[in-house]
Amino acid sequence: MKSVIPILRIFAERKAKEFYLDYLGFRFDWEHRFEPEYPLYQILNEAVQIHFSEHHGDCSPGAAVRIQFEDLQNYHSILKSKEYSSSNPGIEKTPWNTYELTVQDPFRNRIIFYQNT
Repeated sequence: MKSVIPILRIFAERKAKEFYLDYLGFRFDWEHRFEPEYPLYQILNEAVQIHFSEHHGDCSPGAAVRIQFEDLQNYHSILKSKEYSSSNPGIEKTPWNTYELTVQDPFRNRIIFYQNT
């Protein structure tokens, strides 16, 4: 095995791009459409790849993805400096010795950024 690429369910391309590109700072990589109203595209942020789909058969909303970070405090500061009214995440220390910052996208998927202590 080489890598895992999660697919997250979305319902509105504009909201997905606003959240993942503008707020989280991910980078747009490519897009494929079977039909104009059904986008399937990938967002890439360095080594992290996530696919997004509006196709109901690809996945269900409400998934959770964990992404490891080396400097979670710096990323937290970047998010706090942005104006995004639907999210105000904090960092918590867990009993399993990680620091975690959890955000929920507009489609009820959770992205858990973590750093080992």
